[in-house]
Amino acid sequence: MRSVLKIVASLILLAGLTLLMTNCCNQQSENKEKKSSNTKVVTITKSNFGTMPDGQVIDKYTMKNTKGMEVDVINYGGIITSIKAPDKDGKYENVVLGFDNLNQYVKETPFFGAIIGRYGNRIAKGQIEIDGTSYQLDVNDGPNHLHGGVKGFDKVVWSAKEIAGDEGNALELTYVSKDGEGGYPGTLTAKVIYTLTDDNELEIAYEATTDKKTIVNLTQHSYFNLSGNFANTILDHELTINSDTLVPVDNTLIPTGELTSVEGTPFDFTTAKVIGNDINNDDVQLERGKGYDHCWVLNDQGTFREVAKVYHPGTGRIMEVYTSEPGIQFYSGNFLDGTLPMPGGGTYGHRTGLCLETEHYPDSPNQPNFPSVILEPGNVYKTATTYKFTAK
Repeated sequence: MRSVLKIVASLILLAGLTLLMTNCCNQQSENKEKKSSNTKVVTITKSNFGTMPDGQVIDKYTMKNTKGMEVDVINYGGIITSIKAPDKDGKYENVVLGFDNLNQYVKETPFFGAIIGRYGNRIAKGQIEIDGTSYQLDVNDGPNHLHGGVKGFDKVVWSAKEIAGDEGNALELTYVSKDGEGGYPGTLTAKVIYTLTDDNELEIAYEATTDKKTIVNLTQHSYFNLSGNFANTILDHELTINSDTLVPVDNTLIPTGELTSVEGTPFDFTTAKVIGNDINNDDVQLERGKGYDHCWVLNDQGTFREVAKVYHPGTGRIMEVYTSEPGIQFYSGNFLDGTLPMPGGGTYGHRTGLCLETEHYPDSPNQPNFPSVILEPGNVYKTATTYKFTAK
């Protein structure tokens, strides 16, 4: 009897050990698969995109996730040349305006897809003052300074490298802007990281440091057309902006200094509205911008939150915008005039792309009531924006 009990006990012990080993192996296998999956969610391939007039070779980096979304970036200007996003039928098409060759980007362009710096948007007469010292920045937009001046961050070659993240690879771009470049004080080291997730999100993280007190306001200037057909305008897109307040401008598109309610005006996008509904209304602000070319004061400042949404009924594509910035510039492509070539033939016509540039307000250095854009030595400028693509 005692022998039988020993045998039974041994069998129970053996079964327990077998189950424990099986569970352990299964867990290890799951962890291995999970780890493997995380490292392969997003891949990056590099190819040649052309050569600058001075001989510098420009590379194109193609980020691709497991769902099929692709983002192409070149290290000239940090330009996003293509974003392939799905429609309601799962069809992936490019939804940002751009060119298929470097030469066209090097020519005068409307900042297609570029990183904008040191200062996104306009500064009145290109003049700023820091601690009693006046600085004259480039004047390149009528009487004003626009998007970093004659040679802003959109027109320089960035150092690029792939970096490993939790969900795959990301692209890190770095540029050192020397003291006095464009008229700006201080040597500014800027870093921008583009990350594509498997949830079809394009995350953009900005950082900057300086060796002298200066100003900085970085943003991204992609032109979106969610129809995927750039012969179409964006006037049928539905837009929502989480903002109750507008930054009105004068006739040179410089803020007047006041902040006004959008309620009852063509600038009310607090609920989804077709962009073309009010764009041609008799309104002094629309006349000055030749359409929408204004900054909205975003609600819930101080947090990273959803601030805007674009929906294209025909394709079902949706783009949500999240940011930590206090403002967003909505530009409806008013100055596209049919002179710039599209890849594959044709030209970009009036209002065939829209921009949603997350940023501090225009002319903030000269507007004491606006949030500060000052960066001091020892501090780090940090901000983030995400564009998320879905369909319904």
